[in-house]
Amino acid sequence: MSLYDRDYTQSVEEVRSSSLSASRVEFLKKTYQLLAASMITAALGAYLTMPFAQAVYEARWLIFGAELLVLFFGLSLSRGKPGLNLFMLFLFTFLTGVSLVPLLASLIGAGKGAVIGNAFLMTSVLFGALSIFAINTKADLSSWGKPLFIIMIVVFIASLINIFFLQSPMMHVIITAGILLLFGVFTVYDTQNIANGAYDSPVDAAVSLYIDFLNMFTAILQLLGIMGDD
Repeated sequence: MSLYDRDYTQSVEEVRSSSLSASRVEFLKKTYQLLAASMITAALGAYLTMPFAQAVYEARWLIFGAELLVLFFGLSLSRGKPGLNLFMLFLFTFLTGVSLVPLLASLIGAGKGAVIGNAFLMTSVLFGALSIFAINTKADLSSWGKPLFIIMIVVFIASLINIFFLQSPMMHVIITAGILLLFGVFTVYDTQNIANGAYDSPVDAAVSLYIDFLNMFTAILQLLGIMGDD
């Protein structure tokens, strides 16, 4: 999150000239290993709490608040502290898995369990394609952080307004599609930042990519779940 308001003076070409260094490759390797571990942790959180879907639904705002607390404070305070930052990473991803339980349970209850696997596969393919594009593109995306962050705040506010006031199914579809597009762009932005050495720790890099993947997955999951309904 803290990277979204940065502007980098180093050009893409300057960074790319050293992009094949052993240290950079090792950093990327650790980042994607942590990303994979984060997904497993989230899946574990969803699996362990699935039998308590109703209780999770009733406590959804409390869980969401805990996610934000760990994301903005826990991960920030543990930055540069090996071991503690990993604990915060996996605590955050575990909580996000728990928060997905009501959505997953509703799909399974509606006989749409297959949608979950399809959504994960589609998200993985899209995420991989966008990551490859980000690493290979010659375009410098380092200035996109602030506009993307502002758009994210607007979408979040619009989502809250629709949840509490408008309660419009059509608006929900539009917002969900917007989230998918937004975090698709974020994936490109964050991946290029990682390739350019903008992150000090693989944990911080993994958090950014995980948030992108999670939001795309949730958006695709909801859109696929909506399809076929009136």
